Amino acid sequence: MPQTSAQVTAAEISRIAGVTRATVSNWRRRHDDFPAPSGGTDSSPLYDLESVRAWLASRGHASAASPSEELRTTLRLYGQGGGTSDLLVLVLAAAALPSDELTAATRLPDADLVARAQREASAAADAVPAAESVPFSAGDAAVLRALYACVRDEGGQAALSVLAERELEDSAASGAYTTPAPLANLLARLVPGSPARVLDPACGSGTLLAAIAHRGARELYGQDMLPVQARRSAVGLMLTAPEATVTVRTADSLRADAFPGLLVDAVLCSPPFGVRDWGHDELAYDPRWAYGVPPRAESELAWVQHALAHLTPGGHAVLILPPAMAGRASGRRIRAELVRSGALRAVIALPPGAAVPLHVGLQIWVLQRPEPGGPERKSVLFVDTAADHQGLAGSGGTTAGARTRGGSRSASVDWEETTARALGAWRAFTESPDTFEGEPGIAHAAGVVDLLDDVVDLTPARLVRASRADIDPAELSAEVDATRRNLVEAAKTLARTAGHEGWSAAGASSREWRTATASDLMRGGALTLLRPLPETARTRAQAARGETGEDGKPETRPVLTHGDIASGSGPTGAPTGPYDDTAPVIAVGDVLVRAVASGDGPMARVAGEEDAGALLGHVHLFRPDPARLDPWFLAGFLGAEENIAGASTGSTILTVSPGRLRVPLLPLEEQRRYGEAFRHVHELRAEARRATRLAEETAALLSGGLTGGQLLPSWETTEPGGQGAGLPH
Repeated sequence: MPQTSAQVTAAEISRIAGVTRATVSNWRRRHDDFPAPSGGTDSSPLYDLESVRAWLASRGHASAASPSEELRTTLRLYGQGGGTSDLLVLVLAAAALPSDELTAATRLPDADLVARAQREASAAADAVPAAESVPFSAGDAAVLRALYACVRDEGGQAALSVLAERELEDSAASGAYTTPAPLANLLARLVPGSPARVLDPACGSGTLLAAIAHRGARELYGQDMLPVQARRSAVGLMLTAPEATVTVRTADSLRADAFPGLLVDAVLCSPPFGVRDWGHDELAYDPRWAYGVPPRAESELAWVQHALAHLTPGGHAVLILPPAMAGRASGRRIRAELVRSGALRAVIALPPGAAVPLHVGLQIWVLQRPEPGGPERKSVLFVDTAADHQGLAGSGGTTAGARTRGGSRSASVDWEETTARALGAWRAFTESPDTFEGEPGIAHAAGVVDLLDDVVDLTPARLVRASRADIDPAELSAEVDATRRNLVEAAKTLARTAGHEGWSAAGASSREWRTATASDLMRGGALTLLRPLPETARTRAQAARGETGEDGKPETRPVLTHGDIASGSGPTGAPTGPYDDTAPVIAVGDVLVRAVASGDGPMARVAGEEDAGALLGHVHLFRPDPARLDPWFLAGFLGAEENIAGASTGSTILTVSPGRLRVPLLPLEEQRRYGEAFRHVHELRAEARRATRLAEETAALLSGGLTGGQLLPSWETTEPGGQGAGLPH
């Protein structure tokens, strides 16, 4: 692995040292021995990373970065062209070691550390596809030490993500996105039964295969055209499901299928969208096209048929697809064949923000390979999870809180409701397709004959909207009245909350105070930062004890996600794997801070009764000493916009470094006064959110009822002319 000198900006120095950028600027001016710029420009200088680290160490500044951030920074020493595939292999070996052995490895002399890492990587190399064997050298000791520490403190998956991120940057690969865990879990749960053999022909980082492994799949097959993604998927799956047989290959699945004779129980896939150069000409006579040759602009239909070709009769395929393919004219003939043959079982529309691209409402297609002599399939299920509350809105839109300041939709999705709608309808439909009644505005089973028209438009919003005639006018009118009354009461409560005056002007100028970083407060014992237990450690601990709940299944707890903090909801997530009683659990009074600074909504809150007992998602948990820190005071300042901006790194995704957040140093009594003010701000935001939600629900119910014919406008008018003046009747 070639080693070069890495350069860092002043902002990166501040992150490493856990100080503000202003402090770094002061160091540059006041200390003659501060490292001179080694590159960049006068306005944006760059500094030699090792020189900066040596200077900080000479003044007792320990790194404030997390182990994964330390690994990310140390990797920069490799420079462009530094391979990381051998490090990916080492993660697999290191994750199997107990924490005391990992600690011992970090303390070895450089030569012994390199020799040990070489032995462990060589032993695991055969399990990782396309892994290049590059011998470690003495110059690699720093990154090896950082890798062992990251695996020990944050788990193998954290180290794996950092390495894959670096290799993707070096390869200039684009379009590689991770499927969100809640969406992956939904796809896995849409597969009936417990499939043993599962394939993902565009596996990426392996998220979908990991989700189905948690449901009992024991043979996992993956393929991806990017070598780094294939290696990442293989290592990640071996960490997540050590008891499963994992086989991952590198190649383009459409042009070079690595598993040509493989038949599996299920296929899960999120294929690339809108690819025109997918092999249309060279694959024109491919036997996989049993439902028709996919048009050049319909690569998604090629992936659909590729998935069906790998299924055993009766097996299911679940794919994430763009909404345009449900109605494009070029794909009409193949869509008709999928419907006519009974291969297409369901189309489920997702809300915008469910996955990249976030501004598009993607769809889930559920397919089943027809069985010779199997039952005739007379209908296809359509579900619109993005429809307004109870499916009675006019257009199936989203709530008002789903837009960001710039007008685009945020990535905050109510996964609990989305999952419940999709799974509830799918399970009811599969139990009795012929008697399935659906839910007006949300789910509808359309007959095959009705779908086979000149367009074969399979857009769920259009088809579930056609079922609104089944809504009872009296029930809808009663619901509108109840929702409207709730809105009136919420508006009164909001007005009372907004009328509270608990503050005054600071004077002629803004108040200033001394501050300390969260890292300083942690070192002083006033604050504790808790992190989720690494998944591999959770798995080993629970497996060793064989712990289960009363139903014989592993114990489960809800997970508080960063989206829950943004939306003000209780915990809505689910664990991605086993855990044990050493995993951090939220307690009342903990301060919760979102780990990613994106979208609208608050960045921090104090845990209440509804949060107690939940596990941590992508959230930082601060546990204050109540004798020294007021929780609401802490949450108010930790979540301040300027504070978050100063402690965040990244360009597209802003990751919050918890140790860099700053807190004013104030007496406890004064903290409590600020805490009361911040508590009131929290209540104001909650009441505003509730009133907005009820206003949207009332408007949606009224609009849907008026346009659907269940509600009539009042004929009473104050205008001259009496009843219906100026209107045809």
